[in-house]
Amino acid sequence: MHLYAAANGAVLSVSGSPDDSTARRRLADHRIECVAADPRAPDRAFCGTFDAGVFRTTDGGASWHAVGTDALPESVTSLAVSPADPGVVYAGTEPSAVFRSPDGGDTWAELAPLSDLDSASSWAFPPRPHTHHVRWIEPDPTDPDRLFVAVEAGALVRSLDGGETWQDRAPSSKRDTHSMATHPDRPGRVRVAAGDGYAETDDAGETWTTPTAGLGHGYCWSVVVDPADPDSVLLSAASGPMRAHRVESAAAYLYRRADSSEDGGESWERLDETGLPTGPGATRAVLAAGLSGDECYAATDRGLYRTTDFGDSWDRIEVPWDGTRRTAAGLAVVE
Repeated sequence: MHLYAAANGAVLSVSGSPDDSTARRRLADHRIECVAADPRAPDRAFCGTFDAGVFRTTDGGASWHAVGTDALPESVTSLAVSPADPGVVYAGTEPSAVFRSPDGGDTWAELAPLSDLDSASSWAFPPRPHTHHVRWIEPDPTDPDRLFVAVEAGALVRSLDGGETWQDRAPSSKRDTHSMATHPDRPGRVRVAAGDGYAETDDAGETWTTPTAGLGHGYCWSVVVDPADPDSVLLSAASGPMRAHRVESAAAYLYRRADSSEDGGESWERLDETGLPTGPGATRAVLAAGLSGDECYAATDRGLYRTTDFGDSWDRIEVPWDGTRRTAAGLAVVE
């Protein structure tokens, strides 16, 4: 096991077995926004900060160094590695823009300006209404030229040519997307967890549906697909942002839906008392797929957790976790 977590005000690089793990805690003096890594280069990872741009490690998290200081703004809010090429890395920023590195983070250049889109004049992030940012970047695993980009808040947009041009939000898409999930065995399918609900598309974003039967909470944060079953999905959700993010008022939950279920995947099942903290006192989990079937990891303000039965039961990964409870910001699994 080897993973990177943006949690409790720092970046943790965790390695070993779930029962015997070690962790390095770094970058605790920065406001951590996101992490990204790839199994094809497990010792390399990227961390986005709100105050100092992007940091990169090439030694498994032992040390981190700033990259892109000549090109990237200081507020980097999302990161993604291309499924087609581990050397291609994307960074989303505040104000909303997308940058691309073709060489593993050495150099960066902005893609076509998102601000040229017609809907840009309506974008606003409620806590800072004068601005907005790219909350998530999802490269399509079946088409290296197709990118999905979520602006918080206001739009889910896409590019079909690697970011040379952008297509504005579809009328049926969500306006407050927090995360997305795709699977190489389902071309054109994208799943979305958004502040205004859950949605999915089977035609690469042309049209969107909102299957919400059984989903009792409409503020969705993290979504992940089973590596071995593209029809099974886990989702973290709460009744609103204060219940999702704020430790003092938290009450977040975990849901699962599978097309192979008795109702053909029409209804969500809430997973309670599985070992993962949910309900009153629990902040929303950040989810990340493992590398084998039914495996998933979760980061919360309480710690790191792992399931090998896709949500039925969770075990806490015993790593040092300081006493300060803070909501998790990102998670990437590489081994």
